Amino acid sequence: MGIYASRRFILVVLAVAAGALTPGSAWTGAGETGGRRFTLGTCVNTFDPARVESTAAGYQYWFVGKDFLDGRTVKMTVVRPHEATHPPHRHAEDEIFFVLEGTAELILNGETKRVPAYTSFYCPPDSLHGIRNPGDTELRYLVIKKYSPASR
Repeated sequence: MGIYASRRFILVVLAVAAGALTPGSAWTGAGETGGRRFTLGTCVNTFDPARVESTAAGYQYWFVGKDFLDGRTVKMTVVRPHEATHPPHRHAEDEIFFVLEGTAELILNGETKRVPAYTSFYCPPDSLHGIRNPGDTELRYLVIKKYSPASR
């Protein structure tokens, strides 16, 4: 499998694991979920620099926003060298990170680990977790999360 085919495979696996693609969703070709009609025009989101949101440590881009599906999201975050978007924190929802480029320092309940690109990181609900860029190049990662109605 070439690098582009393997990247696509990894993203599909992560999306399925996070519940972003479920039976009866647009992926299966059903075309409707919860009365909403899905088409290629509504289901494809190509990176658009005009829709980037700045953060204190870089920027983020929502490939699947909080309101597209029932709170299920896919967001890309880019962090400048030696920075983090925020300190370790907790929330009721679980979360999956997938490192695309760079080196990440992962934090889970007081433990830390440096990891390279193509590493996933599962954060259980209510765990103290975080991710930061300890490297000299940009860190780029995906965040896959289902937001509760109260946190949307």
